[in-house]
Amino acid sequence: MNMNPRQVRQNVKNDKTGSKNNGHRRLNRVNVMQLFVVFLGIIIIARLFYLQVIKHDYYIAMANQEHQKKFVIPAVRGSLYFRDGSEVVPAVLNATVYTLYADPKEVEDPEKVANIISSVLDVDRDLIIKLTKKNNTSYVVLAKRLNKDQVNELFKQKAKLIGVNVIPVPHRVYPEGSLAAQVLGFVNDEGIGQYGVEAALNKRLNGEPGVLKAVTDVHGVPLSLDDTSNIAKPAKNGEDMLLTIDRNIQAKAEEALQNGLKHSRATKGSVVVMDPNTGAVKAMVNWPSYDPAKYFDVGDDAYQKFQNRVVSDQYEAGSVIKVLTMASGIDSGAVNKDSTFNNTGYVQVDDAKIKNVEQSVNGTRAMTDVLKFSLNTGVVHILSQMGGGQINSQAREKLYKYFTDNYGFGSVTGIEQAGESTGSIFGPHTEQGNNVRYSNMSFGQGMGVTMIQTVGAFSSVINGGYYYKPHIIEGSVGADGEIKSNKISPERSNVVSASTSASIVEMTRAALNESPAVAGYVRPGYNVGGKTGTSQTIDPKTGKYSDENTVGSYLGFGGDEKPRYVIMVRVDDPKLAGYSGSAAAAPIFGDMSNWLIDYYNIKPMQ
Repeated sequence: MNMNPRQVRQNVKNDKTGSKNNGHRRLNRVNVMQLFVVFLGIIIIARLFYLQVIKHDYYIAMANQEHQKKFVIPAVRGSLYFRDGSEVVPAVLNATVYTLYADPKEVEDPEKVANIISSVLDVDRDLIIKLTKKNNTSYVVLAKRLNKDQVNELFKQKAKLIGVNVIPVPHRVYPEGSLAAQVLGFVNDEGIGQYGVEAALNKRLNGEPGVLKAVTDVHGVPLSLDDTSNIAKPAKNGEDMLLTIDRNIQAKAEEALQNGLKHSRATKGSVVVMDPNTGAVKAMVNWPSYDPAKYFDVGDDAYQKFQNRVVSDQYEAGSVIKVLTMASGIDSGAVNKDSTFNNTGYVQVDDAKIKNVEQSVNGTRAMTDVLKFSLNTGVVHILSQMGGGQINSQAREKLYKYFTDNYGFGSVTGIEQAGESTGSIFGPHTEQGNNVRYSNMSFGQGMGVTMIQTVGAFSSVINGGYYYKPHIIEGSVGADGEIKSNKISPERSNVVSASTSASIVEMTRAALNESPAVAGYVRPGYNVGGKTGTSQTIDPKTGKYSDENTVGSYLGFGGDEKPRYVIMVRVDDPKLAGYSGSAAAAPIFGDMSNWLIDYYNIKPMQ
């Protein structure tokens, strides 16, 4: 092809222009690639910054979750101790028992497993087979509370017990057997305190478990890599506590109660012994009782046996309350110990006729006679004098104030026991708190009290007028055995005046010594006083008080120049002739009081 020179020049020019344009395009692509690389680098750097800096803690936590496991370090439950005179002895200690369990999915031969277990333990072979064949669970309990010897015997040939294992379980041990069972309570299989001190102070006794966060291998076994890999919070063991219970006094009280109930053919009863000058409970007994180490074998009446009725069971205590009404009357100035009244054998209060049980002592009677002959008319007379000569709102208000504010009726004492009852008392301006009700309350009926409330109140009117909180815990026991006793001080002073207190001591001593039905039970010549009480119970069929079943009580003290102990006895449904208080409860008081005179080495009155 022939081209003229102009065409050639034009083609050359076009080639140069095309080459120039192609160069520009290549340069643009390089620039874009460079920008893309830079942008990608920025993204990668930003992502790394986000992951390594901003999300650092998050991924460390995820790694820890993957490689660390949390292990609970159990705390050791605190032990309990009794007094033994001036010494200290263990009441509740710790041991280890074992729970036998199986993973049914791992058990290869249920019948072989059942044969081995039933040959060593007293368990049903067929039940073991049934349990180890369950296919909807990985954990079944085969036996509880095994000791080390039983475990060793079971696993002599471990290869035959594939899928079966044991787990250690803390267990409470009672060196003194069933002594003070209801006071102590027990610890269930979940490690939770039940009843008594174990429930009331469960948190303090239980302590606080520790935590170990450990780096583990693939099998979950902790590795010890360095000081920062394993993070531990040490367990805080429970407190070791010293009880105010004296094991010698407790043992004697249990013996005296059981002998007394057997003599009176009674169904049940209780005794409490307290130091009136501190509020420390030295013995607290209920019968029937149980063995706390075998609480699971108690049977259908478990609740009744587990309950500490001294603190949980409110009842109408009867004429023992006359001592407190007398103290209220003397302290308020309504009467004094030398006051007299005309006893006609009954008194009319609104639409109710209130009678004395003893009808042979009519005529002019002194205040001491009110306690000695247990005259209902006498304490109703005191109530009327508190109202200026008649039973009215003023009289009700004054008695209510003494009973609640001074003596603590209607409120818990705060003793370290589970299930304490407040009792029940009607206010002076309620529909139920009428003149008849308050007349009945003056001799211990128409209101509910607990034994521990009554003992605390009585102590305050014979110790000079100081109310000390009834308590079971004396203090704590350190790891070195050092005892740290709690500080003791009265919760209330001037419950009654010192002169009123002295009068009550003198009057209750005379009431005991001059009562033929009671005086023979106590050792003569000693500073011992008290008051009987026999209360009727309400027949559930009629809703009225019945003489068929009664509750006998005795409330008294003993000491030298001052009261050293207070004892209250309760006997339910005795089958003896006479009044329950004097026939059934007073002999137990006498037995206990005479023993304490020797135990405390108390000297006779001069």
